[in-house]
Amino acid sequence: MTRVKRGFVARKYRKNIVDFASGFRGAHSKLFRIANQQKGKALFFASEDRKNKKRTFRRLWISRINAAARRDGITHSSAIHGFYQNQVFLNRKTLAQIVILDAYCFKKIVQKIRCKGE
Repeated sequence: MTRVKRGFVARKYRKNIVDFASGFRGAHSKLFRIANQQKGKALFFASEDRKNKKRTFRRLWISRINAAARRDGITHSSAIHGFYQNQVFLNRKTLAQIVILDAYCFKKIVQKIRCKGE
């Protein structure tokens, strides 16, 4: 068999990996072997954090709704229960946006739910 040196192809492969790691600190952005390991770690944590982001935002929305609901004399869980009983199908993200952008509107929604519940 003939000898294959892979000069251009190997250099291109290594250069792509080192370019990917260009923002990393120290040897993690300079040396191929370490940069290759860090690239694997970075991609792994990126996919993990895409999942964690969903959890984090949901927790944030719930705490915002809870704070606004408690201001109006009701808890988060009873507010959500009231929404479903009265067929107000707003998700937590939308409710949190309403709380931030128009607190008066949220207060009126909670009052409506209270009136129908009684």
